Amino acid sequence: MDFTSVAATATAKRDANGGQALLLGRYEVGKLLGHGTFAKVYHARNVKSGDSVAIKVLDKEKILKGGLIAHIKREIAILRRVRHPNIVQLFEIMATKSKIYFVMEYVRGGELFNKVAKGRLKEDVARKYFQQLISAVNFCHARGVYHRDLKPENLLLDENGDLKVSDFGLSAVSDQIRQDGLFHTFCGTPAYVAPEVLARKGYDAAKVDIWSCGVILFVLMAGYLPFHDRNIMAMYKKIYKGEFRCPRWFSPELIRLLTKLLQTNPETRITIPEIMENCWFKKGFKHIKFYIEDDKFCSVEEDDDDVGSCSDQSSYSESEAESETRRKVTSLPRPASLNAFDLISFSPGFNLSGLFEEGGEGTRFVSGAPVSKIISKLEEIAKVVSFTVRKKDCRVSLEGSREGVKGPLTIAAEIFELTPSLVVLEVKKKGGDRGEYEEFCNRELKPGLENLMLEESRSTAAVAAATSYLPSDTE
Repeated sequence: MDFTSVAATATAKRDANGGQALLLGRYEVGKLLGHGTFAKVYHARNVKSGDSVAIKVLDKEKILKGGLIAHIKREIAILRRVRHPNIVQLFEIMATKSKIYFVMEYVRGGELFNKVAKGRLKEDVARKYFQQLISAVNFCHARGVYHRDLKPENLLLDENGDLKVSDFGLSAVSDQIRQDGLFHTFCGTPAYVAPEVLARKGYDAAKVDIWSCGVILFVLMAGYLPFHDRNIMAMYKKIYKGEFRCPRWFSPELIRLLTKLLQTNPETRITIPEIMENCWFKKGFKHIKFYIEDDKFCSVEEDDDDVGSCSDQSSYSESEAESETRRKVTSLPRPASLNAFDLISFSPGFNLSGLFEEGGEGTRFVSGAPVSKIISKLEEIAKVVSFTVRKKDCRVSLEGSREGVKGPLTIAAEIFELTPSLVVLEVKKKGGDRGEYEEFCNRELKPGLENLMLEESRSTAAVAAATSYLPSDTE
């Protein structure tokens, strides 16, 4: 990424009333939240939406001198890959000739460390935070991302008291693994670092994160560290030997879980799927179900009427289901009309052939079929591959359940009116692997939509043939 290529859009401008200069043309910068060697973090407000954000400002000269350009690029790539309700969200990146700006979610509640510093937490509260931490770490690991510096200082709390993992500056991705299948970079915070990292013989980063989660759980429940000594080498010896004692208020279930989390042998250390099946962990735990729409997280409720998993068994009778479908279809609003500017934006330059061809990660189809039939066909295609379907007006979201490196495949489809008798169906990949998206399009989506067009043309031909035998009004 060439950060200077977006410099023109990142200049500070005066607002309409000639007031305070606006960063990037739309952010009103407030107080300093924190700073490090290479960056400062400010609270800011988007003047258009009124939303609060945190802006991380990096000095480009210091980054260049420190040889950290590749490091910054990796952090950006990681934050774009791990979008989860329990992970601090990156909204956008912009730059000037001297600065790089990360516009991020502003988490109001501050660090979890500050809460623990006041004393140990109640068991139910500690369990909730630990459950959210494991959910976020599991999400990262499924996408080949390993944090490697998990600690209470890097866990933030929002206004609802929910946990957010932050600071992926030391994170690694699976393509950094050497030929022996291990990582070799020594990193992390001393009190939270795993014994195999201290051994400097290579380590499995997923197991290292699990160890750090174990230390965090101990700290939340005890109010102090499991491995501590004023002499850092003495502390490392305790970590290496796995020497720790649980206070008397720890339940037997919790002690058993901590013993498995803080197992010095990474081969026998508990895994995340095993943590999620642990009886202490499972109390009150709910898997986080969400999807992203209009760049915002939307939670999935169990009784959400708009959510239907195509693999679920319906409780309706067939006739009831058909009547319910007809009721929903007839209430569909008219799709948005495409004007000349929309047509041009669909196409490269002024060549309107782009309207009917694939471009990037999107595909477009033109059809004379009614909107209701197109949506029904999309639901039918989704059912074949057990995708979840979400509908809102003339927009349909298809979501896979298989977790790949880049997350589950998510496809957005939207219908636009081209003429009173023709519509354009625009299909785009919103998440997941591009190869998987192309395979789905070629195997399921295109053949299914082509069949719809054939069915529609046959239906039109049949109607024309039938009406040709009817007498005209003038006879």
